[in-house]
Amino acid sequence: MKRSLEKFNRLVDALQQLPAIGQKSATRLAYHMVMHDSFGALKLAHAIESAITSLKKCRSCGGLSEDELCSICSDEHRNHQILCIVENAKDILTFEENALFDGRYFVLDSIEELDITHLRGIIQSGIKEVIFALTPSIANQGVMLYIEDKLIDCDVRFSRIAQGVPTGVSLENVDILSLTKALEDRVSI
Repeated sequence: MKRSLEKFNRLVDALQQLPAIGQKSATRLAYHMVMHDSFGALKLAHAIESAITSLKKCRSCGGLSEDELCSICSDEHRNHQILCIVENAKDILTFEENALFDGRYFVLDSIEELDITHLRGIIQSGIKEVIFALTPSIANQGVMLYIEDKLIDCDVRFSRIAQGVPTGVSLENVDILSLTKALEDRVSI
């Protein structure tokens, strides 16, 4: 019987690759798609394919975009004097979903891939304040100090979000009140 359900088992295995989806959840989702909502499953498959082929990194901030520049970087009504450095593009979605910030963003992704020349160019385009919105940790404290040291000659104020965000918790898991308070009560570093 295992052989006859090979395609079903491959679907379960594929679903298990998603974050927070274990064996039971994957089996339940696969069964629902195959037996109860095949149209919804095909719609999901098409949406996944479309997103994978259409989305890319914004060439300016590194966030998600369908074009060379994302809608945030190309929006002239945003505050172009404040730059918020985030760990990943998902963090931008968290801020934007809750309308917490009206400035520009820069996605860090990893210190190994940081293009300090690109970041310097963004800052020299008129940025007056750089806000670090990184998950509080000793490693990220080091990242903030490294970036500040590399940009010491830029005429810019550095700050970080306040400690309303618990240490070790990613921004997507922080409640909106804590995130709002952390952004409002940011401190200079």
